[in-house]
Amino acid sequence: MKKAFSSLRSLLRCHWAMVRKKGTLILCGAFLFVAWNALLLLFLWGRPPIGRLGEGGGAEPGAGEDLAAGKGKRGGASGLAREVIRLAEEVESELETQKKLLEQIQSHRSIWELHKDVGKIETEEAKDKKDELKEAQQVPQLPVLDENKALPKKVPAPVITSPPPDTKQGMILNDEKQSSENKVGLTDSSPQTVIPILVIACDRVTVKRSLDKLIQYRPSVELHPIIVSQDCGHADTARVIGSYGSQVTHISQPDLADIPVRPDHRKFQGYYKIARHYRWALNQVFNTFSYSTVVIVEDDLEVAPDFFEYFRALYPILRSDPTLWCISAWNDNGRDGLVDPGKADLLYRTDFFPGLGWMLLKEVWAELEPKWPKAFWDDWMRHPEQRKDRSCVRPEISRTITFGRKGVSLGQFFDQYLRYIKLNTEFVPFTKQDLSYLVRERYDETFVKEVYSAPLVKVEDLQQGGSLKGAGPFRVQYSSRDSFKVLARNLGVMDDLKSGVPRAGYRGVVSFLSRGRRIYLAPPEGWTKYDTSWS
Repeated sequence: MKKAFSSLRSLLRCHWAMVRKKGTLILCGAFLFVAWNALLLLFLWGRPPIGRLGEGGGAEPGAGEDLAAGKGKRGGASGLAREVIRLAEEVESELETQKKLLEQIQSHRSIWELHKDVGKIETEEAKDKKDELKEAQQVPQLPVLDENKALPKKVPAPVITSPPPDTKQGMILNDEKQSSENKVGLTDSSPQTVIPILVIACDRVTVKRSLDKLIQYRPSVELHPIIVSQDCGHADTARVIGSYGSQVTHISQPDLADIPVRPDHRKFQGYYKIARHYRWALNQVFNTFSYSTVVIVEDDLEVAPDFFEYFRALYPILRSDPTLWCISAWNDNGRDGLVDPGKADLLYRTDFFPGLGWMLLKEVWAELEPKWPKAFWDDWMRHPEQRKDRSCVRPEISRTITFGRKGVSLGQFFDQYLRYIKLNTEFVPFTKQDLSYLVRERYDETFVKEVYSAPLVKVEDLQQGGSLKGAGPFRVQYSSRDSFKVLARNLGVMDDLKSGVPRAGYRGVVSFLSRGRRIYLAPPEGWTKYDTSWS
């Protein structure tokens, strides 16, 4: 019987080895328990009756009459007791074995359940990571913040209501992409640079006019994502911007608090907030969105049909010529009558920073940002310390006009000059033209020769009734700040100077039309530098 028990135990262990790695351990254990007890009962039932255990020890009446009656009874009772005790001990031993087996099954069940839970958690974590990766591909990668100085300390994070239209193409997510300077391969043979448009907005709901034209003339969503950066927290303006949905990216400057200023500058609080907003927004473009260049417009500017063509064509010139630091769409003297309507493709270098629709490189921003002023940022840009003898490119006919009379400047120059600026309406295919003539070495030689070979005339000769004949060009000479102002007023051009530089001037020369003639208002020949006291 012990061999049978041993075989049964071996069978049980084999069955246990086969099923312990399965997920149904409890069911198998219960089945083995029932099977074992069934076999035990069958074994007990199959034994011979107790009275027939020995030939001479009958238990039935009359079975051992040849034996002494007392002795036979005592011997039969003693053997029966021993047999019952032995069977009870064996049953107890087997029950103890079964108990240990069940405990082992229960312990392995808890281990299996633990592994099952861990596997479930790992599966869920893998799914979460996959979802996060998928979401990271759909949302702008704002966390590329190598040197993100955009968020002021102890202020809320910016609100971004919609991502840039093409995160994969328009953003640099690693050093390898950053070295490619935001180039998007529209085709394998013609990679092009992504040039985003940054719209600086505040509380003008008329930003709609600006956005409508930008979207109307935009040749590619991928190459020219539009980012609208809003200050002021103006709800109606925010709703207007939000109505464009995925056509623009709307970000909100988070710090709307007043800026501490000295008492005599309290009336200039708006200028301080504008400078703060510009700094934050440009940091977002360059440090957060990681673009390599940007074109900045304000919410009161309307653009020309070839606005995007103009900047796309001039980007390589700006990138290659270190003596340039911006491209501007604006001509300060671009009033109708002062520009040649037949020369929409005419471009100039200028030492005066025009603004009002201008392109900036990331490298230049890295130079300017650490010393960015607290207010009056545009005049600050015109200081020699920032300009460093560098120039901008400007058009003969402006590619932007302003329709915002109301603002922090309270309409300064608007009624007298800005409202009369002529906006170009003719599409010029600049990208198909050779613009290398704008590189300084070539430009200066041609420009100086043309200006100083023009006949020198007096302003009276140019006025109505003068004896001057011909279409020009002609040169009118100034020799001091006051003489420049008098001549400029008489000829109808802007007479203010910033650090000695006249508006739209290059090497001190201002080019414009007067009564259909090309005029150069110029300093004496041999000019070398600006007098910063002329301001």
